[in-house]
Amino acid sequence: MDLLRKKIIYLSIFIVSVFNPLFAQSLKKMHWKEDLEIYKASLELNHINLYHSITKADFTKEWNKIYNNIESLNDFEIILKLMHLTRLINDGHTAVSLRDISTHRFPFEVKWIENRWYVVKTLNKDKHILKASLETINGMPIDTVTQKISKIAQFVENEYSLKDRTGSYLTIAELLFNINLIDSINEATFSFRNNNNELIHLKLNTITNDIWEKSNLSMVTLSVPEITIPNSSNPDLWFTSISDTKAVYINFESYPTFEEMQVFGEQLVSYIQENQMKKVIIDMRKNGGGDLYVGTVLAYALNLADSIDWKNGVFVLTSNKTFSAATSNAALFKQLLNAKIVGQPTGSNPNGYQDMDSFILPNSKLVISYSKRLFRLSNQENTALNPDIIINQKYSDLFNNVDTVLMKLINIL
Repeated sequence: MDLLRKKIIYLSIFIVSVFNPLFAQSLKKMHWKEDLEIYKASLELNHINLYHSITKADFTKEWNKIYNNIESLNDFEIILKLMHLTRLINDGHTAVSLRDISTHRFPFEVKWIENRWYVVKTLNKDKHILKASLETINGMPIDTVTQKISKIAQFVENEYSLKDRTGSYLTIAELLFNINLIDSINEATFSFRNNNNELIHLKLNTITNDIWEKSNLSMVTLSVPEITIPNSSNPDLWFTSISDTKAVYINFESYPTFEEMQVFGEQLVSYIQENQMKKVIIDMRKNGGGDLYVGTVLAYALNLADSIDWKNGVFVLTSNKTFSAATSNAALFKQLLNAKIVGQPTGSNPNGYQDMDSFILPNSKLVISYSKRLFRLSNQENTALNPDIIINQKYSDLFNNVDTVLMKLINIL
């Protein structure tokens, strides 16, 4: 290699090493601008009615605020602003998902019960906070924390899913850090109040979601003695009899394939007929959605069971977690099966923008979901599917691992 070529190579290396940070910033700017352009164009192209709640002018104005300020924002700040913008669309199925984004979490989960956030899952080593209420994060009252988080929470369709989704973001370190609720993504101090009204201060370190999923966990499992979970190939879809009754309990937590639901329906109806069951409980409290039309296969199968008390014997359990197709199916079961809805209002509305699809932004890898259809399954606009019989989980029963909703419903069968 001649001397001139060597000098050129060394000079090139020097320039890249000196200006690489500037190059990286420029690259980030170009990548985010490309992603933002794809975000806006793809939503306008694919959403059935993107501007049903916000005008195009107002949406574009907010979008421009992000687009023109990319250089002053870090990656997660851009994501948060995009989440806030997406909430303005006012559609629970149009959202920014963090599922493919590497984040850290604090090792516990909470549930909203009787106006407080109770720990329902944690690491075994921290099991002393299980069933305790979350009071503060780094000294900040939990009501202040949730108020800030609620403004950017995704997959929100009504006040009930807002509460549920807000709780799911309470443990994401990057989110808490970038809205100035904690000063490090590695640790924070949490205060919990136990059943003896004692305040527990605990400094927790963050872990990745992969580690969380592989960890030994302590969790609250609610049950009633009248129901024994059978051995099943599908832990999210099964049925069993309710002891000392002529009732069958169906756990419908997620959607199987169309063919699997057909087989399940046949087995269910055979069991009902053979045992002359009179009443049916369909539990959809943990069902976050799936294929609406698979749910109608269950309704079709049940309709063949002549032993059921079709006047007063069909019940569908719902909660604030019941969402999307699960809400739609619950509404349809009310119409097709003369079912009574029991429990809490659903987290989505039976009338609204649904049938979710998604695309991935090429640089940030953010998953953006959107609605393809508009469903109308109720006479009431912009409201949850409300129960005929309202039953909420009680903390006293939570402390004793008792499912309040099931217990009370079984008592009135």
